[in-house]
Amino acid sequence: MSAVKRLVVCGGNGFVGSRICRSAVARGWDVISISRSGEPHWDSVTSSSIAPSWAKKVSWQRANIFVPQTYVPYLKGADYVVHSMGILLEADYKGVISGRESPIAGLRKAFSPAKGHSTSNPLQRRDQEGEQSIRPPESAAQLTYEMMNRDSAVLLAKEADREGCAAFAYMSAAAGAPVLPSRYISTKREAEDLIAREFPRMRGVFVRAPFMYDPSRPVTMAMAGATAAGAIFNGLTRGALSSLMGAGGVKPLKADVVADAVVEALADENVKGPVEVPKIEELADKSWRRTML
Repeated sequence: MSAVKRLVVCGGNGFVGSRICRSAVARGWDVISISRSGEPHWDSVTSSSIAPSWAKKVSWQRANIFVPQTYVPYLKGADYVVHSMGILLEADYKGVISGRESPIAGLRKAFSPAKGHSTSNPLQRRDQEGEQSIRPPESAAQLTYEMMNRDSAVLLAKEADREGCAAFAYMSAAAGAPVLPSRYISTKREAEDLIAREFPRMRGVFVRAPFMYDPSRPVTMAMAGATAAGAIFNGLTRGALSSLMGAGGVKPLKADVVADAVVEALADENVKGPVEVPKIEELADKSWRRTML
């Protein structure tokens, strides 16, 4: 009988990360979630404020992704690690929703020039003593695409590789839509390239998810409908507008489908490198069929 697999999900209390935890628990894996706040506020990731029954089987831990000593102990003995953290807009979107920040100010932050944003390999940066260094942000306002989408993933991959993890899954994204800053997708691709190049021993799985939706977040349902229409149109025109539509021309997927695909990809040693939408669906279907046996 094979040993039980251990999975560590950084960002496991988020919209997709929590579903990855659920899928792994259903497979019988030991699951640890790492985030700044610990257990999710369930009404922000599901349709209920009450924790689901599977949540009791997850170890919800608090740590800072930019401070390795706060989470390295949880990586020991892990078979797989998932990075499911990032920001869609360089703005306090919760502040926008609550009225603390105007939507105009948020968009202005998102599309402002990349002043002061580092384009260097985070593993090559050194502090005054010559040690590798990625300085953690002092506040949420300092979070950038480079820090969250790229640097945090590379830093986590470095520690996972050092601990001997077999595979590392990175929640990347399908080609960017024109309504998103180009740096959103470019930093995702930079993270993929750095992880694959710097840690060849560890199997890198880069899940290029499209727009994800779930009934627990009604606003995503309407957006998914519009995105699906764009995908159909793009298909009828044989991808003639792919460069213009970006992710708007890619079929949206339910968040549970993507989560199941992530876990299935980790379990399958033949899955490596970028995982595009058709492969995501294939892996999710394979996962579903496994539950039917």
